[in-house]
Amino acid sequence: MKRKILIADDEAEIRNLLRLYLENEGFDVVEVSSGDKVKEALKTDKPDLCLLDIMMPGRDGLHVLQDIRDESNIPVIIISARTADAERILGLNLGADDYITKPFNPLEVAARVKAACRRIVDDPAGSEEGGIIEAGDLSLDVGKCFLSKNGEPVELTSVEYKIMELLMKNPNRVFTKQQIYEYAWGEDFIVADNNIMVAISKLRTKLDEDPSRYIKTLRGLGYRLEVR
Repeated sequence: MKRKILIADDEAEIRNLLRLYLENEGFDVVEVSSGDKVKEALKTDKPDLCLLDIMMPGRDGLHVLQDIRDESNIPVIIISARTADAERILGLNLGADDYITKPFNPLEVAARVKAACRRIVDDPAGSEEGGIIEAGDLSLDVGKCFLSKNGEPVELTSVEYKIMELLMKNPNRVFTKQQIYEYAWGEDFIVADNNIMVAISKLRTKLDEDPSRYIKTLRGLGYRLEVR
C-alpha cells in the first residue's frame, strides 16, 4: 500500500526538498504551509503520517500536535529548528513519535518516515500475530492495535503501542533500552536518545496513577512489564 505523508512547514524550500526525497521512496505527499491548514488536510487527504514544523504562522506546531492527538493516533514526526532537550522532550510528551532537528539530512528523514510507517497496521486479518494478548487486567487486540485496561480503552501512539506489544507478549521479561528502541522505532539504537525514557514515562501515566504499577525499571538492565 502506498503511504501518504503530510508535510506541514512554512518554508517552501524545505517542503520541496522533503517531497523530492519522499516521492523518490514511493510515498505520496501533500503539503500545507501553516498550522491552521493541518486539521483540514487530515480530513480531506487522510495522511498516514505527518511531518510537522513547530514554528509556523497561525497555529504553532505544538498546538497542532495536540489537535492531531485529540482526533488521531497517526505517527507524527516533528522537524524543528528548536534543538534544546526541553523542546524535544515537550514535543514527545505531547504525543510526537519522533523529533528531528534542522538542519537535517533528508535521507535520515526518509528513513525515519519509512520506519514509522512500518509500525502501521492496516489489515488485522493479515497479521501473523493477530488475536488478543492478556496480561493481568490489560488486554491488547493486536489486529486492531487497541489496548484496554479492565475493559476501558487506553489511547496510544504508534510507538507506545509497539512498546506495549513487546512487553505484553513477554510479561515479566526484562528488555534493554536497545531491544525496546529497535522494536518500537524500527531502527538502530542511538545511545544518547531519550525517546525511550519519555515514551515509558507517558505509558506509565496512561496505565495507572501509580507510575510503578505496571512497567518496572531495573537499573542498569532495562524495563519489564510486571503482571500480578
